[in-house]
Amino acid sequence: MKPLGAGSPRNSFNIEAGKKALLQGREALRQRYYTNRNGAALLRGHCRLVDDVLRQVWREMGMPTSIALLAVGGYGRRQLFPCSDIDLLVLLPAGGGRSGAVDDTIKSRLEHWVRILWDIGLEVGHSVRTLAECAEEAGKDITVQTSLLEARLLAGHRPLFVEFSRAMQAMLEPRAFFIAKQLEQHQRHGRYHDATHNLEPNIKESPGGLRDLQNILWVSRAANLGKSWPDLAKSGLITQREARLTRLHQTILHNLRIRLHYLAGRREDRLLFDYQASLAEEFDIIGKPLRRASEILMQRYYRAANAVTQINTILLPTLRTEIFPVTDTVPVLINERFQKRGELLEARDEDIFRQDPGTILESTLLLQQYPELKERSAATLRAMWRATPLINAAFRRNPRNRALFMQILRQPRGLTRELRLMNRYGILGRYIPAFGRIVGQMQHDLFHVYTVDEHILMVVRNLRRFRAPEFTHEYPLCSRLIGEFERPEVLYLAGLFHDIAKGRNGDHSVLGKADARQFCERHGMPAEDTDLVAWLVENHLVMSMTAQKKDISDAGVIGDFAKRVRDERHLIALYLLTVADIRGTSPKVWNAWKGKLLEDLFWITRRYLYGESIHADGTLKKRRDKALELLQHAGIPASAHERLWSELDPTYLLLHDPQEIAWHTRHLSHRVKSPVPVVKARIAPAGTGIQVLVYASDQKDLFARICGFFDGLDYNIVEARIHTTRDGYALDSFLVLDPFNAVERQRDVIAIVEHELAQQLEQQVPLKQPLQGRLSRHLKHFPITPEVDIEPDEKGMYHVLSIVAGDQPGLLTRIAQVLVSCGVNVHSARINTLGERAEDTFLITGEILNETRTLIRLETMLLEVLRTSSATAGPGMPLA
Repeated sequence: MKPLGAGSPRNSFNIEAGKKALLQGREALRQRYYTNRNGAALLRGHCRLVDDVLRQVWREMGMPTSIALLAVGGYGRRQLFPCSDIDLLVLLPAGGGRSGAVDDTIKSRLEHWVRILWDIGLEVGHSVRTLAECAEEAGKDITVQTSLLEARLLAGHRPLFVEFSRAMQAMLEPRAFFIAKQLEQHQRHGRYHDATHNLEPNIKESPGGLRDLQNILWVSRAANLGKSWPDLAKSGLITQREARLTRLHQTILHNLRIRLHYLAGRREDRLLFDYQASLAEEFDIIGKPLRRASEILMQRYYRAANAVTQINTILLPTLRTEIFPVTDTVPVLINERFQKRGELLEARDEDIFRQDPGTILESTLLLQQYPELKERSAATLRAMWRATPLINAAFRRNPRNRALFMQILRQPRGLTRELRLMNRYGILGRYIPAFGRIVGQMQHDLFHVYTVDEHILMVVRNLRRFRAPEFTHEYPLCSRLIGEFERPEVLYLAGLFHDIAKGRNGDHSVLGKADARQFCERHGMPAEDTDLVAWLVENHLVMSMTAQKKDISDAGVIGDFAKRVRDERHLIALYLLTVADIRGTSPKVWNAWKGKLLEDLFWITRRYLYGESIHADGTLKKRRDKALELLQHAGIPASAHERLWSELDPTYLLLHDPQEIAWHTRHLSHRVKSPVPVVKARIAPAGTGIQVLVYASDQKDLFARICGFFDGLDYNIVEARIHTTRDGYALDSFLVLDPFNAVERQRDVIAIVEHELAQQLEQQVPLKQPLQGRLSRHLKHFPITPEVDIEPDEKGMYHVLSIVAGDQPGLLTRIAQVLVSCGVNVHSARINTLGERAEDTFLITGEILNETRTLIRLETMLLEVLRTSSATAGPGMPLA
């Protein structure tokens, strides 16, 4: 083998000639594409052109024969779009790495080579690594591993490339790869708020974009199930028809992306408004009286993206079944039509959807009613998808189907998820034809960033989110109001219909009111609720218009508005719908100013309806007053609370009842700036467990220390409410239970907690390894698949971490220690144990949450510790 530094760089390559040849070649490809409109041929032809140029430069530069030049990423799979980066890997033999004696020689030559490539017009992204370094980077980063998975040899030492390919394949673990790619997709979709129908979507990255198709092929390739759609069809994972449809939708997206690159003259994957009209013209689309050509183009895109999402949500579960085969799970009968198999809902006969189309809605209801079910099995989902054309006028008239739909709206969980799926598969649009007409319909009003259907589903999602305890910090008033609102399905229907008439010739509020009233009457809703839904649809813009455009200090304005809302129920419903509507237009539209205007209008109007004087007061005045009354009865001076309460925001008052607030205030009013931790405990007022107050200067591992302490006492934390004061003190409340329910020892434990926990927090002793407990028999035989979900809250201040896992001693400490090791701060925690099932929610911050790659690493670490906890009782997890 020729030594790495052998040969000398030749400078005979004619840069101008190379640049000219490249330009001419690219222009020829462009002209040919606009003539034959064959996107696949263009991508292959562009790859061949760039291959030839790279090989020529490599050869004329006299690059060492002991190294290899590889195409990776999209270029590696021969899908090189007109303005995409050209991703390259220079592969060095062992000993030729960054710290070897030959570095200077090879480095100089490679730098010269890269300069030439840029000079002739090739925008390359390159890395230089040994095989060992490739393996190390691939092991750390799933994106790198995926890119290297598609590598192909361009020039240089073939045996080295063969060795590289074998090494990459050997380190590929299909199950870990599947989980990582699924997490990556979840995070990518989260960046677009899981919305397929953004008004300016990213053809490559948005939900329903090309990445979703690539993800399927990456996973199937890693599992040796196929590298292409025909391969998947041959293996029986999809039908030949589905393979053809997938290629068709992929071609649509490819052609859009190709033309977008040409139109922008650069790598641009977003279908920005700037390009939509020109693209429509290029595709020979002609506008109609009520629809622009660009809107028709975008609706074609949304249909393709919707189809890609359908394919993705069917094939990924199918691949999961192949990669994680379940062979010994005994199905559990639900009824004569459906059964549970593990965490999946299965149709006992896949033809049931065609025989009885109403079971489509029944399957939706069952997924809401059985929280242990995650989704339909892949076969059941595909069978349901194929039966959706049977949702017709007769289906809509069927009383059973109408009753099922109303039951779906009334369920306490799963509504947002199921409505999105129903929209994705065309079920919602077929059941409510008016909704079907606005699927993929654009809105050109400068503040909606979603299509009409996507916006409507965002509004319903927001209404549901108001009811979720983990988002109380985002919507304090809304959370309280909706929690007391009877028959909240009224709000969800108003959300579904409020913009349903957009795009018609007329006032969409008036037209939508008629649609909503007809729907409610046909579904047997009480007249009172029917009137409220219709009124909300007609008036859904009134409150925001009044708050933002009128003087709400004017009694006349308030009087007119109060006359319109009639009573408190109408006012509360309109306020909730208005907040949900505004926050569903765009992540950037809502702000504190709008929130304050709406809240002020709400409180002033409410007092007006009660016949009270119109003056602003605190939203939590009654709670404060009750706490002050309790303090007074305890003999606490009238002004003692002021210093502490000035450091607390409304979220604290929402999370604690007046008795707790008074208890905290009694112990902390004279210790607001305490230099040492304050720990107080008492038997919980309800008589079950011990309530613990911890007040200390905030520190990153405080929560982990407290969790570890209670592990040592063999006490289970069943509730934790963490609050950080304005001046940086942690005010944490815990409810802990003795697993043996030994009431007689609780008073002894209170003394231990108050003394020893305070001492440990003050001394800051090193964190101990968490305890390992045995799995219960139930969890051994019916394991709960751990779930980790991290998403930003809508204020952009925090991330919400949701964890579902099998419960066991030490679990919370393990979670807390992972968060500490990753520099994550816990600001609030809700610990919820349902039998053997732990469902914990944390409000967190930290640098690791700001980048997708590091966020995926945190999720992976948490999943690993949860899986380890669920599978073994071995040694504790080390701190990272």
